[in-house]
Amino acid sequence: MITKQETEHMAELARLGLTKKELGQFQKDISVILEYFEKLKKTDVSNVKAFSQPHLLENVMREDEVQKQDLETVDRLIKAAPKREGRYVKVKSVL
Repeated sequence: MITKQETEHMAELARLGLTKKELGQFQKDISVILEYFEKLKKTDVSNVKAFSQPHLLENVMREDEVQKQDLETVDRLIKAAPKREGRYVKVKSVL
């Protein structure tokens, strides 16, 4: 069973505002899930054949197309951005 501190830490990471009662229930639920994973780890799958995608799904791709927007709509979208630089939306560096 996971500890109360681990449960509180997970709730904090997920930004969940849980009451003490909810924390207790969350702790029990997570413990049950983890115990089930332990059971799955012990399952013998040595005689099970691997199989591929049974539904024959395909990726559906489309070409990117530029769509013209009126300047008023563009201005409203840019003004709604939390950070901007001129007429560009400023975002944190990804790499």
